[in-house]
Amino acid sequence: MKTIMVDMDDVITYGNFSKILEDYLGYVPDYDRIKSYYIQDILGDKKADFFSKFKDMDMYDHATLLPDCYDVLKELSAYYKIYICTDYIWREIVEYAGNNLKNKYRFLYEKLDFIEPKNYIFTADKSVVHCDIKIDDKVSNIEGAETKLLFTAWHNKDLTEEELKQKNIIRVNNWKEIKKVLLEDNKSF
Repeated sequence: MKTIMVDMDDVITYGNFSKILEDYLGYVPDYDRIKSYYIQDILGDKKADFFSKFKDMDMYDHATLLPDCYDVLKELSAYYKIYICTDYIWREIVEYAGNNLKNKYRFLYEKLDFIEPKNYIFTADKSVVHCDIKIDDKVSNIEGAETKLLFTAWHNKDLTEEELKQKNIIRVNNWKEIKKVLLEDNKSF
C-alpha cells in the first residue's frame, strides 16, 4: 500500500491562524500581496505584541476542514496509508510549542476520526518523512516524494507551471483535484 503525507494547516484546515491575525489587525490583509511563507511577517514591529497574546490561544477553535477534505481523505484511506504531518513549532514562541501540539492533536482526533493517532507526525522537519506521495503548500516539504502535490496558497501562487514542471510538481487547488490525481487518474495503488 502506498503512503501519503498530508500537511495540516492550509491544506486540511483553514480559518485558524488567519482569523486570529485578522482579529488582531482589525482588517483582512490583502493576501494576494503577501509573498512570505510566514504570514506573521506582515506584522513588522507588532509581532512581539501579537505573539504575547497568541501564545495562549487555541487557533483551532475557529478552524474548519477545507471543502471535500474529509470525504476525499476517507476515500483515499481505502487505497493508501495516510499520515498527517504538521509543524507545531512557532519560530517566534518556541517555548509554547506544546500548546500548539496539543491543540493540533485534538483537532485531528475530533475531525478526522478514521485516521489513527499513530499516523499523526508532529515535526518541524518534514524532510525526514519518506512517503510515496506528499501533499503540502510548501515546496521544500514535498521534496523526495515520488508524487508531489503542491496545494495552492498565497505564498506559492506565483510559481509558474514551468517551474513546477521542472521540479515534477503537480499543483492542486482543492480536494476534488487531489481526488482526480490520486484516485481517478491513478490506478496504480
